[in-house]
Amino acid sequence: MSGHSKWSTIKRAKDIKDAKRSNLFTKLSKNIAVAARGNPDVDTNFKLRMAIDKAKGLSMPRDNIERAVKKAAGVSGEGAIDSLLYEAYGPEGVAIIIDVLTDNKNRTVSNIKHIITKCGGNLGNSGSVLWMFEMKGEIALLKPELDDDQELAIIEAGAEDIIRHDQQIIIITNKDELSKLKDKLQTLDLETSSADIVYLAKEKVPVKDEERLLKILEALDDDDDVNNVYTNADI
Repeated sequence: MSGHSKWSTIKRAKDIKDAKRSNLFTKLSKNIAVAARGNPDVDTNFKLRMAIDKAKGLSMPRDNIERAVKKAAGVSGEGAIDSLLYEAYGPEGVAIIIDVLTDNKNRTVSNIKHIITKCGGNLGNSGSVLWMFEMKGEIALLKPELDDDQELAIIEAGAEDIIRHDQQIIIITNKDELSKLKDKLQTLDLETSSADIVYLAKEKVPVKDEERLLKILEALDDDDDVNNVYTNADI
């Protein structure tokens, strides 16, 4: 699962290290703007609350957050942002899902195609790899340990799996239970570092050249229009 993969660990470390880089704030702003579309009320829009919590966790200034919400309402005068998924095959035929937030589809697909083909992969048709994944809710806790009572309460609240990895606890749940579970964690005084809807591979496949694959995943993640990257590779 993504919660205990090398790529997820690298990506979390990259986000923290790159928190002061403008392209990270650009991505967070896009995520907030898309989440706020149609309902800018953080109290009733769980997706928006998740996006803002993530931005705050990565030290994004409040002014940037407010501008992103205004952009969704059309107040800022900036162009609309589209949320898209691209599917691809990477080195050794591994499946890759690329979650994109963009105001220019032509630019985005050109950049993604260049990155993938340069590293020996190719873009796939719609549905070509998506069937290998399932959408799940994923919550990362700030604390590294749980007692038995806390673990039981989390399971009763809808957790499907609790993963301990790299001094972090990752909770996997049905995507429709994510909001309820996050609220339950709050009543248990368990702080979260992130809560997202993610694509988890139904089955992992081994790869021989991990470094080559990580290179393409990082190159995609560095693109300003790419929000998230998922793979079924066992890394």
